[in-house]
Amino acid sequence: MSFFEKLKKSLQGVRKKWSGGLSGIFSGGAIDEGFWERLEEVLISGDVGVTLSLRLIDELKKEARARGAKTPEELFSFFADILAARLSAVPLMGQAVTPDKSTLTIVILVGVNGSGKTTTAGKLASQWTKEGLRVVFAAADTFRAAAIDQLKVWGERSGVRVIAQQQGSDAAAVAFDALSAAKSNRANVLLVDTAGRLHSKHNLMEELGKIYRVLEKERGDAPLETLLVLDAVMGQNGLAQAQTFDKIMPLSGVVLSKYDNTAKGGILLAIAEELKMPVRYVGLGEGEDDLRPFDVHEFITALLEGEKDVGRA
Repeated sequence: MSFFEKLKKSLQGVRKKWSGGLSGIFSGGAIDEGFWERLEEVLISGDVGVTLSLRLIDELKKEARARGAKTPEELFSFFADILAARLSAVPLMGQAVTPDKSTLTIVILVGVNGSGKTTTAGKLASQWTKEGLRVVFAAADTFRAAAIDQLKVWGERSGVRVIAQQQGSDAAAVAFDALSAAKSNRANVLLVDTAGRLHSKHNLMEELGKIYRVLEKERGDAPLETLLVLDAVMGQNGLAQAQTFDKIMPLSGVVLSKYDNTAKGGILLAIAEELKMPVRYVGLGEGEDDLRPFDVHEFITALLEGEKDVGRA
């Protein structure tokens, strides 16, 4: 099964909740006030959020007038075009992290407990080692011994060195040691796996900020990427997570993990619109190849395919 086929399958639940409702709204009837109210309800239920839902509807109304649309059917492809345009307008949307073989790139993965950070680190390391890059892991999740062990399993699987200390050690010190090791070994990538923490816990977030400050100070010319691994089922709470983590360290993008049939597609739009933050990767499963750069066209086609003609999306 191709990644695109997996994506379509994983979005079945989203289509039933969101596009299924849209399909009914855009099928027959008139473009009247009831039509717009039903559209607003479906968008909000898909976790697009009230503010963005109203913006999308206002834009669709303008498109309807500009193109002289007479029926809801005509508006469906316009809607797909609007979604694609808004996602594509965010810088770095869908752009993978591309380490340079001539230098070191640092990638910090952050997120709440259970979001999939360690698994994402393992998948990225596997992909990069297959490209001939030298990768070092920093086991900076020192709160859970299981996280260190899990990272070591990925390291053995991919041939990646893991820099770790005992459970309860200073996570920033682990990150510092790992950076020193990566530099001395002329590694191409330092992947920093951090402890999951509730974004509402101020003291734990400060510890995360310390990791970032240490790496920022010591990195020299090494590019530094900070990726938020976000569990796709979180819905609007994911937006709050992104906002809070971005205050601790400037996030360079989102990895949307666990995009299974319980996910709500609208949160992706909300993150792009409200935070201007790009979704860089989408994860669909536990396999090494189940993490791919996010693709706007692929996403919208998989989300809406089979319901209507999605137009240029």
